[in-house]
Amino acid sequence: MKTTKPASIDAYITGFPDDVQKSLELVRKTVKQAAPGAKETIKYNMPAFTMGKNLVYFAAFKNHIGFYPAPTGDPDYENDLAEYKTGKGSVQFPLNRPMPLDLIVKIVNWRLKHLNG
Repeated sequence: MKTTKPASIDAYITGFPDDVQKSLELVRKTVKQAAPGAKETIKYNMPAFTMGKNLVYFAAFKNHIGFYPAPTGDPDYENDLAEYKTGKGSVQFPLNRPMPLDLIVKIVNWRLKHLNG
């Protein structure tokens, strides 16, 4: 089965059921508010935000939204991420729970700080 790269974040989001679309739009809106200067794009077939360099990505899966990169391994975020499944630089937000918007903002701010050195 050949899959095509979505041309935009809108195209990516419309490929999912309504309930997942709502979660994806919420994540998108939250990132845009936290980093108003970030540019929307598609990278690695996922919605992404860039600011000269890659800022964050997110993607929908069967039971969660993956958010990348995440501050896994950073002791300042250990408590924030404790209730979520994480991998190296990734965190999974379950679709059956409210999206942790405050945590998404915190992660975007962490990324902004690291992009700006």
